[in-house]
Amino acid sequence: MSVSNDPAAIEAPARAVTNNSPATPETSLTSGTNTGWLTLLALALGTFCIGTTEFASMGIIQLFAASLDVDLPAATHAITAYAIGVVVGAPVLTLAAARLNRRTLLLLLIGVFILGNVLSAIAANLNFFVVARFICGLPQGAYFGAGAVVASHVVGSDRSGQAFAIVMTGLTVATIFGSPLATFLGQTIGWRETYLCVAVLGMFSFLSIWFFVPRTSELDGASVTHELSGLRKGRVWVMMAVAALGISSIFAVYTFIGPFVTDLLLLGPEAIPPALALFGIGMTAGNLYGGRLADSHPSRGIVAGYGCALLVLVVLAFWGSNPWVLFSALFGVGATMMAAIPAIQVRLTSLAPESVTLMGAMNLASLNVANALGAWAGGMTIGAGLGLLSTVWAGFILTSAGLILFMATGPARPGIRSLP
Repeated sequence: MSVSNDPAAIEAPARAVTNNSPATPETSLTSGTNTGWLTLLALALGTFCIGTTEFASMGIIQLFAASLDVDLPAATHAITAYAIGVVVGAPVLTLAAARLNRRTLLLLLIGVFILGNVLSAIAANLNFFVVARFICGLPQGAYFGAGAVVASHVVGSDRSGQAFAIVMTGLTVATIFGSPLATFLGQTIGWRETYLCVAVLGMFSFLSIWFFVPRTSELDGASVTHELSGLRKGRVWVMMAVAALGISSIFAVYTFIGPFVTDLLLLGPEAIPPALALFGIGMTAGNLYGGRLADSHPSRGIVAGYGCALLVLVVLAFWGSNPWVLFSALFGVGATMMAAIPAIQVRLTSLAPESVTLMGAMNLASLNVANALGAWAGGMTIGAGLGLLSTVWAGFILTSAGLILFMATGPARPGIRSLP
């Protein structure tokens, strides 16, 4: 396929996923060079930074709530604001920068990320902090969308599910190391210093993208009209709703891991980082398996992921006051839910292959609607006096709704591999 010299006709992002030809030696990881792996590591470092700041807020929620003199339900507004920032930023920034080369876009997004974390560190009150978290969330969806295009360019167009999983790996590893470490730093040197440390980490991410993401016209953007075309399809919006509802249980659980450990199990705050890490190990395992599953059976990834998560949530809701059950269930919720996310990405790009960058961004926007829904629903049940484990039932209801919607609209659609 030739590439037009007219910028409006450049469709490299779409070709990266929709072209069924094998990856070329220059872009495939099988070429024997280290360049591809360095690119993927640079992308993963960016998602590691993003995951660290997102999930760290949940690990230190009790700290900034006390410092800003607000209760736990009010403190969840900051987490919701971050999620809303992702939802707003995903389409707005992706479309505003539609013609930009994906490498340039990634650098600009990391710059916004650094600014948001610095503002979070100097927030004097909850309102300022909420605005800072909103700014910090703006680049996330667009980063994942652009990152997925670059990863597909590197690994080959026939492995888009694994490409997206590679980009997501930085986020899941952040739940193992970044978030627990940030929580530890918050407990030892202060929550404000935690956000400053994340901002410094973001600077390293900026440099890694600068040096290791290739400068190539194959990563140029397309016209705004070209990207917008995917949003005219009703099935895309249905799939985004499936993601937003179904993944909510991750955040209905993860947001409240700190209170689960200290207030439910009556353990010391030093037990929170290991609990966060265990959840992250589950997410990483589920993501890596889900990437392979998504390239062969995307519907199976969604149905199995959601269905198994519901079983784990029931166990957690009934017996979560037992430490062995709680810690095992944290691993289980992370693993089962993350197994579905690469399949959601593959399904979205199959529905709108001409808008692959925007579909990657909107997938992350959907996941952060899930973030907002899960944190909000959990905060509401706690505020209603239903107890800490009521947040698990809130997640159960939301994930059930997502699975029902997916099954009702039909897993099998033309051009998409169905559950055998």
